[in-house]
Amino acid sequence: MTTPPARTASTADLHRVVDAVWRMESARIVGALTRVTGDVGLAEELAQDALVAALEQWPGTGVPAKPGAWLMAIAKHRAIDSFRRSQNLVRKTEELGRDLVTREAVEEDWAAALDEVVEDDVLRLVFISCHPVLSREARVALTLRLVGGLTTEEIARAFLVPEKTLAQRIVRAKRTLTAARVPFETPSGPEFTARIASVLEVLYLIFNEGYSATAGEDLVRPALCQEATRLGRILAGLVPEEAEVHGLVALMEIQASRLAARIGADGQAVTLADQDRTAWDRVLIGRGLAALRRAEDSGAALGPYGLQAAIAACHARAVSVEETDWARIAALYEALAELTRSPVVELNRAVAVSRAYGAGAGLELVDALAGEPALQGYHLLPTVRGDLLEQLGRRDEAREEFERAAALTRNERERALLRDRAAACGPRLDA
Repeated sequence: MTTPPARTASTADLHRVVDAVWRMESARIVGALTRVTGDVGLAEELAQDALVAALEQWPGTGVPAKPGAWLMAIAKHRAIDSFRRSQNLVRKTEELGRDLVTREAVEEDWAAALDEVVEDDVLRLVFISCHPVLSREARVALTLRLVGGLTTEEIARAFLVPEKTLAQRIVRAKRTLTAARVPFETPSGPEFTARIASVLEVLYLIFNEGYSATAGEDLVRPALCQEATRLGRILAGLVPEEAEVHGLVALMEIQASRLAARIGADGQAVTLADQDRTAWDRVLIGRGLAALRRAEDSGAALGPYGLQAAIAACHARAVSVEETDWARIAALYEALAELTRSPVVELNRAVAVSRAYGAGAGLELVDALAGEPALQGYHLLPTVRGDLLEQLGRRDEAREEFERAAALTRNERERALLRDRAAACGPRLDA
């Protein structure tokens, strides 16, 4: 028996509402539960129970006036039920520093702790999700799961890995945190500096995978960019004094403004030089420039993300490629290279130098990077070299570089673009 169309539409609408509420509230709920239980795995299970309850009850009762509070209340009851079943009542009571008087008294303490609003719960959840004890892949997955509220299926699809593999990665991450007894707290001093760097790296990785997919048929995955930016905005609100957080938010906002222009009507990639700048999202650019000003006004020197945001701002302010301040971009990349010692940054600097001072100057820098181990197998090295050779009229060499780049990339859209560029260089003279 099939579901009537009207009922199907209603159910679909309800699922969208539940999904939206979950995305907004899940981090706060999981954070509060983790603070009380001390177990991020158990906290997520309890929060998921509340989500299931919403899917079961809201179709009959309707969406409550305060859906987030409803989910928290259900999660609280599930937590207390779990506490009642726990075989560790004595240990929990001793940790609370009280004598075991009555089960009811202890349950009241738990209930009061869950009712308490602790603004740092979400921040603590961010820090525990991005703890250095976890691998980079695990940090990304756990952040999207616990803080972003994404399902395992969504994360697996975004990163083109089997759902079972992703699920195992998340389970192992939670077990690792439990085994390492990672405290649910906001670190301070040098540890805060180290951990905030890990958090920013995770958000940056998520955004970059959305902005330029490393594999698959899609050139971009806007949902990942949106999620990384949303999490960045949350983090900026939680630690407003951190200049690099604003720098990363600025970078993501400005870069995201170009997403629609990066893909042509045929689905192929559109290079920065050929993009329709009127299609860039001016609202996102405005937000990004405002975040960059906050980073600059902090009094601290711009870090890697702030410098990249400043570079993106140069592009955003220019009405055309020709009117871009390439000399400033080259100088910003030089400053960035001093901080990061990254050959990828040096490659980007070579592009800026070629725009500011000529293709020959850029090619000289690119050729100096030919032996860099980190760039072996990196498709953008031959891509950039091919572009510069083409500008210098060395079309046979350029074709070879574009063909090599096409063989290296795992993204099908990029591969098609590079093959087209190789073909545009003309036939081989020895053919």
